[in-house]
Amino acid sequence: MIYVADGLYIDEKDLSFSYVLASGPGGQNVNKVATAVALRYDLYNASGIPWETKVRASRIAGPSRITQAGEIIIQAQRFRSQERNRDDALERLKAILAEAAIPPRPRVATRPTRASQVRRVDAKTKRGAIKRDRRPPGGDD
Repeated sequence: MIYVADGLYIDEKDLSFSYVLASGPGGQNVNKVATAVALRYDLYNASGIPWETKVRASRIAGPSRITQAGEIIIQAQRFRSQERNRDDALERLKAILAEAAIPPRPRVATRPTRASQVRRVDAKTKRGAIKRDRRPPGGDD
C-alpha cells in the first residue's frame, strides 16, 4: 500500500510498469537500457478510493492520460535511470490522486448589489440611446 492522502491509498497490485527506450541524453546508455517508464494505473477498478475521487481524478488526468477502460497512463523519461523515472511516474500519479481527494468547495449563490444593478441598467439605457441616435430621422415604424 502506498499512502497518498488521508484515507487514500494506492494498492500496488493496481499498478503496472513497462519500460521502453527513452529519447534524449544518455550517451551509449540510451541505446542499451530501457529507462523510460510507462505507468498504468487501473483507476476505475482500484480498491480503497471513493467513486467521487475517481471521477475527479479522471477529470484531472485529462483525455490524453486516461483510456476508455479507466486506466491512467503516465509516461516518465525525464531522468537517465529507470529507478528515478519510476519514482517520478509514481509521484505524478500520487499528485493527481491527492488533488482529486480534495472535494471542491460548493458555490454560494449571492445576489447582485444594488449599485451593480443600477450600473447595468444605466449601461443598457446609454447603449439604447446610441442605437436610437443611429436611426434615420423620421423612420418610426
